[in-house]
Amino acid sequence: MLLSEQTYKKIDRELAKFPQDQKQSAVMSALAIAQDEKGWLAPEVMQEVADYLGMPAIAVQEVATFYNMYNTKPIGKFKISVCTNLPCALSGGEKAAHYMKQKLGIDYKETTADDQFTLVEGECMGACGDAPVMLVNNKRMCSHMSNEKIDALVDELKGGATK
Repeated sequence: MLLSEQTYKKIDRELAKFPQDQKQSAVMSALAIAQDEKGWLAPEVMQEVADYLGMPAIAVQEVATFYNMYNTKPIGKFKISVCTNLPCALSGGEKAAHYMKQKLGIDYKETTADDQFTLVEGECMGACGDAPVMLVNNKRMCSHMSNEKIDALVDELKGGATK
């Protein structure tokens, strides 16, 4: 068993929301819960989720590779998604991304040498009026990201904040 008992209890709570014969409806939640424990979704973790939900492994993999909130490769401790959709791009998103790339010394889909930061392009985060927008570890939205706010965010995360 790759996943902990606590993780299975969380998945079971999600399963309880759906009819017994529709366990696959909890696949997105189950993947998010598994990723929270493991940091990323290795093929064997996706297989375990598939087995637990009674789904073909390929169906679970299709979900995991379609949505950008799932990590199908190892990432840094902090995944920073930068929204580059048109409204954000027109409101400073590209400039913020460029600054973040320079600050971290990496490009999109790369991880810093110390395994602390992974930078990715994000799809619309539904906060166009708050652009530029960044999302940390799929959970923390950061708005109006000026160079100063980017500096403060990186310093805070480097200072030992946890996932």
